[in-house]
Amino acid sequence: MDLSLKTPAELQQQLGLAIRALRLRKNFTQRETAEKAGVSLRAMASLETSGNSSVETLVRVLKAVDATAVIGQIAPPAGISPMALLNTPTPPQRARKPRKPRTP
Repeated sequence: MDLSLKTPAELQQQLGLAIRALRLRKNFTQRETAEKAGVSLRAMASLETSGNSSVETLVRVLKAVDATAVIGQIAPPAGISPMALLNTPTPPQRARKPRKPRTP
């Protein structure tokens, strides 16, 4: 299903399921993951069931399950090709008004 058609609540729930899958892939319990992440068990459960948590909790849990690479996938750094820069025409410069001659 196209993710752009889902509501924010559905997307949060899907995020929670993805976090749960990451945790289970590492064979961690919720308690182990919460302790390793430094968050409460309640915050961990809330993140997995509804995806509803703070960004800090999300980042801590991603770090605890060794999945911080996911953060880079949200907004990967833009790579600028040196060849593309060479082939790009230089932008036109703004024209200046002619200066008025100074009168002594």
